[in-house]
Amino acid sequence: MAMAGLPANKTSRKSTAKASRGGSNTVAAPELTPSERTEAGKKARKEVPRSSHAEWEPFAGRPDPVELLEEQASTRVPELVPIRYGRMSVSPFTFFRGAALLMSSDLSHTPDSGLKVQVCGDAHLSNFGGFASPERELVFDLNDFDETLPGPWEWDIKRLAASVAVAGRARGFSRAARRTLLLDCVRRYREAMRRFAGMGNLQVWYSMLSGDVLKDAMAGLKSGHRKEFASRVKKATEKATTKDSMKAFAKLTTRVDGQLQIISDPPVIVRAVDLLPASEARDLQSAMQGLFDEYKATLQDDRRRLLEGYRFVDMARKIVGVGSVGTRCWILLLEGSTTAQDPLFLQFKEADTSVLERFAGKSEFENHGRRVVEGQRLMQSVSDIMLGWLHTDDGLDGRSRDFYGRQLWDWKFSADIDTMTPRIMGPYVEMCAWTLARAHARSGDRLALASYLGGSDVFDGAIADFAEAYADQSERDYEALLGAIESGRVKAEMGI
Repeated sequence: MAMAGLPANKTSRKSTAKASRGGSNTVAAPELTPSERTEAGKKARKEVPRSSHAEWEPFAGRPDPVELLEEQASTRVPELVPIRYGRMSVSPFTFFRGAALLMSSDLSHTPDSGLKVQVCGDAHLSNFGGFASPERELVFDLNDFDETLPGPWEWDIKRLAASVAVAGRARGFSRAARRTLLLDCVRRYREAMRRFAGMGNLQVWYSMLSGDVLKDAMAGLKSGHRKEFASRVKKATEKATTKDSMKAFAKLTTRVDGQLQIISDPPVIVRAVDLLPASEARDLQSAMQGLFDEYKATLQDDRRRLLEGYRFVDMARKIVGVGSVGTRCWILLLEGSTTAQDPLFLQFKEADTSVLERFAGKSEFENHGRRVVEGQRLMQSVSDIMLGWLHTDDGLDGRSRDFYGRQLWDWKFSADIDTMTPRIMGPYVEMCAWTLARAHARSGDRLALASYLGGSDVFDGAIADFAEAYADQSERDYEALLGAIESGRVKAEMGI
């Protein structure tokens, strides 16, 4: 989907390496030897020096940031768009969270080495968190893949670093404190990639955030700060393990005339029957069965068998996140037949064209729900057992749309960035950086990437410089949104 106001994909990237090593593949060619892969990284470093990544200046013809947000709004639920603007207007960091398209446009004009990976596309600090593995263990990983696509690996680390700078400013951290966080973030990414380069394929594939990584990240903390960080982790994990379908059942459902249904809480949660004409509402259950069968076909056989033990009960539209507000997101209540209380909540979120496509190339998948799922499976250490996708030719607004599905709550938790001190944010930032490196090592040529990054801190300093410069840009864009709200150009509501 082309977006008016954005330049055609003819950006003058400051990279000559990309032209010679381009292509849609994100993994190393098996016919190349390790030394040839390492040499490719060294060659890329010569053609696109690591120091060049410090650069950020708005390019000629840079689109109006509010115009880009308005263009995104054109495909979203109209009555929810003001809530998106309202949430983005809370702080420079919430604005940054919702501005993935703006930064993707900007990143397409920055240097890249020509080395590709499966990128997250929106790797900011709040898009990492915990969830349950199929083995019922709590894991920490990336947890948002709406924009995932093969592309330049630098785009992810630059977005992560910029989020550290923006969040640090929002928290009132000194420039020196932010600099330390940024250098530690990029150093952890670089050192992790170099370690992954020395591992076998299976070792990389099975790598997860372990106690050793946490221990390393906390090594520089004083005893009191280590205890505070450990206490926060303990509280977060204990709370996360209570967030499951039973918790959702207790919080989100009620019985009316003996019938189980989702509790409406407009505008955050609105039952589908309240959004439909009465005649269509009566047909909802039969219509959902066909879509549900399509979704089940994208799951493994054993998980399809598991879902066959549940029946559809109710469905509601739910507002989620910041940048995602206005996209269609549905929660489904299912009920098992074996016990009086055997609920399962699923979430189906609309998957539109990735904000990266105009700059990094079209997805190989026709269904954007599948694009999200395949990217998530590639980047995460483990994924939700209910992760799948579907397509509807006739949504509630009469348009065809793609969706991906997963469990609504399954021990999910995210860090509270708004209360972190520099000492507490430090180990968290390193956890995110290690996790991002692991995701990139799974999909890209980790030997070439490690060779490009090298053993010195040149790249670390360059990205730290970029992050602060881009934080300036993001703050200017935030002020532009506030100005648009004040002038009445766009309407903003908090919604909750």
